[in-house]
Amino acid sequence: MTQRSSRPSRPRGPHPPRRRSGPPRPPVEDPARQAALDTLRAVRQRDAYANLVLPGLLRDRRITGRDAALATELAYGTARAQGLLDAVLAACTDRPLSDVDGSVLDALRLGAYQLLRTRIPAHAAVASTVDLVRAGLGSGVAGFVNAVLRRVSAQDEPAWIDEVAPDEETDPVGYLALAHAHPRWIAQAFAESLGTRGEALRAALAADDARPIVHLAARPGECSADELAAMTGGDPAPFSPYGVHLESGDPGDLDPVREKLAAVQDEGSQLCALALTRVPVDGPDERWLDLCAGPGGKAVLIGALARLGGATLDAVEKAPHRAELIRKAAGDLPITVHVADGRDPGLPGGYDRVLVDAPCTGLGALRRRPEARWRRQPSDVAPLTRLQRELLTSALELVRPGGVVAYVVCSPHLSETVGVVADVARRTGARQLDTREYFPDVPDLGDGPHVQLWPHVHGTDAMFCALLRRPE
Repeated sequence: MTQRSSRPSRPRGPHPPRRRSGPPRPPVEDPARQAALDTLRAVRQRDAYANLVLPGLLRDRRITGRDAALATELAYGTARAQGLLDAVLAACTDRPLSDVDGSVLDALRLGAYQLLRTRIPAHAAVASTVDLVRAGLGSGVAGFVNAVLRRVSAQDEPAWIDEVAPDEETDPVGYLALAHAHPRWIAQAFAESLGTRGEALRAALAADDARPIVHLAARPGECSADELAAMTGGDPAPFSPYGVHLESGDPGDLDPVREKLAAVQDEGSQLCALALTRVPVDGPDERWLDLCAGPGGKAVLIGALARLGGATLDAVEKAPHRAELIRKAAGDLPITVHVADGRDPGLPGGYDRVLVDAPCTGLGALRRRPEARWRRQPSDVAPLTRLQRELLTSALELVRPGGVVAYVVCSPHLSETVGVVADVARRTGARQLDTREYFPDVPDLGDGPHVQLWPHVHGTDAMFCALLRRPE
């Protein structure tokens, strides 16, 4: 049990050395930290996605190598840890954080992240952040930032967690949520899916709070996983026959990705798409459908497999710009893109296989979307589950008797997973298959019949997959 600390909210521990007196020196140019700060500002002001903003800034400003790596670590890490950082900053200021100017708060978060979660020396973390603020907002604000960060630097991360987190014994979910930088409701959703508030929850949240490695998928018929690994310097993935893992790097710079021999795709997504293609079906197996296909990752994978087996794929996407992304990604694959709503796409039925990669909260991919965990709200779940039920019902109407449907979401939330599948199966008479059989050699898949993958167990996003067959 972790004991609650009686430390004051403003610790009196050692601080970084004070600046020497005299005329202020001009701020030092720091392109890496400036890019990270500008990314955080775009996320806050424009609801931008950090993983879309930062690469553009790095290219435009020609930031490469170690500076690019530092900017990436600081931008994504700060966005991911926002809740924990805010709890610490709130204990170090004499005003509510809601009263702190947004640009100043961005800088405070950036500085606090360096102090608590990197090996950057405290004096460098504080001085570099103060320089950014002084250059952008003036010396008066810089003094405030300097004072707050000096208080943050008085303790390390475990000590701060001990001080600001809920009591671990009486509120284990609240404690783990703050310690691993998750909103409480998301940690609760993980706990309900895992069936525990103990070590498995701790491991799941910790894995979700870590920097993810890059996952690639080789295009079937064009490139093998071994060949892709040799071309990229990566390692073949443990479970997907088409997967390759890279420790780091910008996949957009890789020749196999630019030449459409491979794509960026989490191994869990690959496994769910492959499961649909592995289920035996009697009779013809020529017409496949991806009912929610944008932006095209799974459509391209199963489209490539369809070509190898003599089948074709119809890909449905409601948003025209996402439909265009599918067309560009598909190239010469036998994929026909339809701009339509998957709930009523206007296509003739009788498909042999249908994929429903339904819109969801994305709680299973939070490690790849740094700011997403702080944007999602519990109120997002209900409208999404209604949409998911409608899409799965539509899929079961479009598949032929004896055909198979894969329902996939990137979320472990029970309302989006087993809740949707059980309700639709009951109303339509569809039969749930033991999905675990179609994830060969993947361990620890639970009691079935569905499959729930986890970052801390499988190294993948927390993907959910259920296979259903329409009765004859």
